[in-house]
Amino acid sequence: MFGNHLIVGVSGTVLTDEDKRILSTIKPVGVCFFAKNFRDGEPYEVWLETYKKLNQEIREYTERESMFISIDHEGGRVIRPPLPITRFPYSYVCRKRAREVASAMAIELKSLGINVSWAPVADIFSNPNNPIIGPRSFDTTPETAAEYAREFFLGLKESGITACAKHFPGHGDTNTDSHLSLPILNLTKEAIQQRELIPFKTLIAEKIPLIMTAHILFPEIGGDKPATFSQPILSQILRKELGFEGVVVSDDLDMKAVADMYDKSGTVANTLNAGCDIFLMCGNLPSSSTERIEFIAEDFKKSLENGSLDESVVAAANGRIEKLLNQTPQYSVEMLDKEILLKHAELAIDCSFDN
Repeated sequence: MFGNHLIVGVSGTVLTDEDKRILSTIKPVGVCFFAKNFRDGEPYEVWLETYKKLNQEIREYTERESMFISIDHEGGRVIRPPLPITRFPYSYVCRKRAREVASAMAIELKSLGINVSWAPVADIFSNPNNPIIGPRSFDTTPETAAEYAREFFLGLKESGITACAKHFPGHGDTNTDSHLSLPILNLTKEAIQQRELIPFKTLIAEKIPLIMTAHILFPEIGGDKPATFSQPILSQILRKELGFEGVVVSDDLDMKAVADMYDKSGTVANTLNAGCDIFLMCGNLPSSSTERIEFIAEDFKKSLENGSLDESVVAAANGRIEKLLNQTPQYSVEMLDKEILLKHAELAIDCSFDN
């Protein structure tokens, strides 16, 4: 079932008919929340109750007891829920207290029923002109970025949130935003081994369970395919050379870097054959469409029928996904005490003075 390989977004604070159709027919294994899924401008207890109902309906329509309930929650501009959820600064600003910040974030995410955070950013702040990563990274050198990302991961893990390192094999040195177009990095394998891969190697050694791909073209390493469906990058480097045994998830397939490629038959098979296990389709960009989700689901089915996608590849991916899902706690939506949130707010302010 393709739904085992799909995480989707939903349209707003209530489900539309299209949302209900996708959830009930494809039955995705997870959802990804954005700011549009929270009723901002209302008291905490009001928006939380609406959001709680949204969570309940998602589970009802998918008929799944266990799901990956996910969100991008890094700090800085990448925080989706409204106040009183803490507005932590960017990772670069919080880096010296990364573990403590991650633990506080985890407490708040669990209160929202969220069990997967698409963090830490394992990219390196190596290009000051990078329009999309920058201070989302933990630091400017491979070794320090690796250490702070490790601390952040451990903070999430110890507090019960499944973490994901991103964006493999590295998005820190680009001049282009992959939400808008396909970045190209002409780096050699030796170059990424000496820089980009170091944080990922550190996190893999700590058994991080999820790694997200980058929608970037590395011609010297991955040929003419972006990392998301490049066998040399995912199968050879990530799986074989770095020894990653967890789940590989794509970045959002609605991003313009790759969106048009997934409107063509065969791309789904190429992605799974390359070593990617889960397709992330958040429905949060102008290029988003439920038609693309349905096309990809049908392409998955046809690829199995015509033999371009081997059942053993799907079975192996399913095994990794089911193993992780069984290890991922399921949380209910609950209001946090004001005292907890005040303590977290104080930590966020302290981080701004720690540098």
